[in-house]
Amino acid sequence: MAKKVVLGFSGGLDTTYCVRYLVTEKACEVHSILVNTGGFTAEELQRIEAHAYSLGVKTHTTVNAIKDYYERIIRYLIYGNVLKNNTYPLSVSAERLSQALQIAEHAKKLNADAVAHGSTGAGNDQVRFDMIFQIMIPEMEIITPIRDAALSREQEIEYLQKQGVQVNAEKALYSINKGIWGTSVGGKETLRSNGMLPEEAWPTPLSRSGSEEVTLTFSKGELTHINDHHYAHPTEAIQALQALAGPFAIGRDIHVGDTIIGIKGRVGFEAAAPLIILKAHHALEKHVLTKWQLQWKDQLALFYGNWLHEGQILDPVMRNIESFLESSQEQVSGKIFVTMMPYRFQVTGIESPYDLMNSRFGKYGEMNSGFTGQDVRGFTRIIGNQISIYHKVQSAAHEKD
Repeated sequence: MAKKVVLGFSGGLDTTYCVRYLVTEKACEVHSILVNTGGFTAEELQRIEAHAYSLGVKTHTTVNAIKDYYERIIRYLIYGNVLKNNTYPLSVSAERLSQALQIAEHAKKLNADAVAHGSTGAGNDQVRFDMIFQIMIPEMEIITPIRDAALSREQEIEYLQKQGVQVNAEKALYSINKGIWGTSVGGKETLRSNGMLPEEAWPTPLSRSGSEEVTLTFSKGELTHINDHHYAHPTEAIQALQALAGPFAIGRDIHVGDTIIGIKGRVGFEAAAPLIILKAHHALEKHVLTKWQLQWKDQLALFYGNWLHEGQILDPVMRNIESFLESSQEQVSGKIFVTMMPYRFQVTGIESPYDLMNSRFGKYGEMNSGFTGQDVRGFTRIIGNQISIYHKVQSAAHEKD
């Protein structure tokens, strides 16, 4: 009896190889699943489904996980203003966890013998998928054809061509993962410490010039409006902002970071909407939250982002931090004004009924309304009292020496 295998499938080079290998070399009954986290059009989904069946899968399932991805992960990345190494919005890191959770659920539903993924042995994704599967479906075998055989992209292409599978070798030179929270781009330029991706490697070309103003409205930390248009769900607002900002080629960068497996890695990414949203949200928070709310948020969000990056979404401490982050958003409501330009953007200001930069209480550097100069004199004496005592004691001790 053929082994029933559930394979996470994107239609790209790696997962295409996995289907042909499992069907042809291992005689497995392959059930492919595509978890859509916002990176596919309806036409692309149809084409990928047809491609999966042409490769020999028994069944193919498409799961629309965009809203679930937002509710489980993205909104907490926004609440925490999470940027890995102050650069990367965890586009693929977060997406892979959403996909792994959905694949594990599907494997349980089909009562599969095994689950498979197309990760290599040199990246983070293998850990993320393995960890989720080991926790959620520990009884199932995990099959990783590319990792196990240590295949290069060139070897995968050669095998598929021998199998009669058409492969666009030039396109396969770049690994592109697109989702609602950004697109990653890997290629020969990211395998070394110096070099930028060429213009043709970026999925969204620069097609806008000049500048354009856009207004973002947040309600309790969630994006609800772009300009004057209200969106029923934040994912719709994110996609609308991406459509506006992407043609300016905003949000392109290369992230350099520590991988889960201990080596350094580089990856290109474009994330126009995520970067604008995070910076706009952070600007609003700086106006409406107290300094201690901001400080504790920064510390917890830093841990949250790093632990998420390492695949630890199922750790219960993540639920604890999420509760804190959500509670911190009660007053994070208002408008943020942004100017978009080719390759960059600028947050120009905010309006909020919760703005603590309120002229009724003073104007920084010019006028105070809630205190007097004598108040400040006394306050300064008290707040510096212990340090004053310290220096007096040190001075007296040195004199005795």
